[in-house]
Amino acid sequence: MARSKAQIYTCLGLTLLCTIGIIICCVAFTRQDCPQGLFRSAAVAADSETCSKVGRDILQGGGSAVDGAIAALLCTSVVNPQSMGIGGGSIFTVMDSSGKVQIINSREAVPQQFNPDLLSRCGQIFQEVTGSQWIGVPGEIRGYERAHRLFGKLPWASLFHPTIKLAREGFPLPELLSRILQVSIKNETLPIRKLFLGADGTLLKVGDTVKYPKLADTLEIIANRGPDAFYTGKVAEDLISDIREAGGTLSMKDLESFKVTVTDAWSVPLGEYQMHYPPPPSGSAILTFILNIMKEYPLNSASLMGKEKTLTYQRYIEACKFSNGLRKYIRDPQFNSKSEASKVIEQQFADHFRAMISSDRTHNAGYYNVTPYLDTMGTTHVSVLAEDGSAVSVTSTINHFFGSRIFSPKTGVILNNQLSDFCGRTDHIVAGERPPSSMSPIVLRSKHKMLVIGGSGGGMITTGVALTLLNHLRFGKSLEEAIAAPVVYVDPNNTLKFEPDFDQTVVEKLKALGHEVKEQLVFYNVVNAVEKDHSCIRAVSDDRKSGKAAGY
Repeated sequence: MARSKAQIYTCLGLTLLCTIGIIICCVAFTRQDCPQGLFRSAAVAADSETCSKVGRDILQGGGSAVDGAIAALLCTSVVNPQSMGIGGGSIFTVMDSSGKVQIINSREAVPQQFNPDLLSRCGQIFQEVTGSQWIGVPGEIRGYERAHRLFGKLPWASLFHPTIKLAREGFPLPELLSRILQVSIKNETLPIRKLFLGADGTLLKVGDTVKYPKLADTLEIIANRGPDAFYTGKVAEDLISDIREAGGTLSMKDLESFKVTVTDAWSVPLGEYQMHYPPPPSGSAILTFILNIMKEYPLNSASLMGKEKTLTYQRYIEACKFSNGLRKYIRDPQFNSKSEASKVIEQQFADHFRAMISSDRTHNAGYYNVTPYLDTMGTTHVSVLAEDGSAVSVTSTINHFFGSRIFSPKTGVILNNQLSDFCGRTDHIVAGERPPSSMSPIVLRSKHKMLVIGGSGGGMITTGVALTLLNHLRFGKSLEEAIAAPVVYVDPNNTLKFEPDFDQTVVEKLKALGHEVKEQLVFYNVVNAVEKDHSCIRAVSDDRKSGKAAGY
């Protein structure tokens, strides 16, 4: 009997050891290293490798996806100050680890006092609208505050430390910023120009050390005293003083009364995914309209071959032309009817316009109900995926390159020119209203995959993100190939502009269909994305802005 018990115990012991061995093997198998260039745990895709690494380090230090995004954005505000900063605003799309998605909108707002004839000063098509009268109430820091309060893990101040160090100690001037300085700050009397002058009084060159000591002081105050330090107290007083001296109308009351909105995301199915995105005044509804039109065409890798390639782009371009006619309906829902914008994302609505697309010709502007609006470029985007499966897609901007060109010497802050986004969209604005935007920070999720994506480049955001999604999800390109693929941009006049290495055979065939084509040598459609496929993560920052992602 004793021997029998011993045999039983031995058998149970061996069974337990075998079970443990099987579990260990399964874990080891599932935790095998991802292929080179991919990450196992988390990743950040920002406009520069420096800022992607800043966000990654925050994640590795126990930070949330929101923590990583805020740190990467703060870094971008000094590495690419032409694109965004704390004098602007942002829109966050945040998915928590359970899959719930919320939108945090801190886009700039119309101040209480503004020039009633402001919109009569709008330019035509593309024009850098500069000056203090175009400054909207900055919401960037309030957006960070709300996002951090809802989803942050690390202390507020720790998110600022890497950028304060960069701003105070300096870093080599990036090639991209150097190129933009040469074309954007020609006026030698602009105060902002002093930020980028060397000891000899000439503009800094690539590799020269650039520092922002005054901005470092401001960031340090906000880090130590909290977000209110930007909207009340000495920093706010200095900021308003400088804006007023430049002829602007912003007041302390504008800063104190600024409010962030937190809403649920809008969602639509897209293939195997559910796509989550911000409602108006973001441009995501326009992007959804284009994708809904293309959804019903039988697209695959063969769609970019032979005669099918021209037909595919013909259909896409026509969808973009119709989308230009809809932009006037994308307005701040707190001040305008929601019904028009909500129709835009309905599949039935897209089906109606798809039926109007011709495969063998194009039409005049009246066919698409297009009213030309002011085109823009600028902005930055950060995509983050954290270890717990939470994600952030956030787009931030001061609008045009260096925004209004108004620089606050006392605070080091560059101010936005966001009110110019109303140009061509309306003839009437209201205090507190947020301008319409092309920003489209998106999170797509399926059973085994996730894609966090968004873009920068003003009006080119829609084109950049839409074509990336089509290239990747419909045409079978890898994420790198999808982002790098040359784009066609349909401008506010429905004129086509092709990246220089776009297929010239297709260009000529589209011309023959009646499309107007104009040359544009420089493109700023920049897409940054992070994708998880089962257990491995791929992160891509667009090379158009010399970006590079980081992860672990």
